[in-house]
Amino acid sequence: MFELKAISAAGKRDLYRELSEQLAALLHGERDLVANAANTSSLLYHTLPEVSWTGFYFLKDGELVLGPFQGKPACVRIALGKGVCGTAAERRETVVVPDVNTFPGHIACDSASRSEIVVPIIRGGRLIGLLDIDSPVKARFDEEDREGCEAVVEVLARATF
Repeated sequence: MFELKAISAAGKRDLYRELSEQLAALLHGERDLVANAANTSSLLYHTLPEVSWTGFYFLKDGELVLGPFQGKPACVRIALGKGVCGTAAERRETVVVPDVNTFPGHIACDSASRSEIVVPIIRGGRLIGLLDIDSPVKARFDEEDREGCEAVVEVLARATF
């Protein structure tokens, strides 16, 4: 049984390094995408400070479909190019939004959300899905979060694909 270990109060880089190590141990030996995404979203939700939603959307039949998550109920389907998730999917790059109220076409699944980071999951040049994290705090996510979340997605992808 996996036990969540306390993350040190060190800087963000150390936090994400420790989080990635815990995630690798948690996912070790499991290849199922849904199971691994569920455990990843739970670990992030219970580890990262000031987040209100952590979860996944997977590309299915040309649209993003809700996957495992932690937090309030969410939008089930998102078109490519729409909102922060659809934009990150279309660009195939991480999108960090300091203030979701200024993002053109933002889809407000939770009215309390103020900032967001979305990281694409790409394998073999193919978009698999996205990691989406919301915060009730403006400008919650920065470059260190981008690097850390991209590392987390890489741990998930290596374990699963």
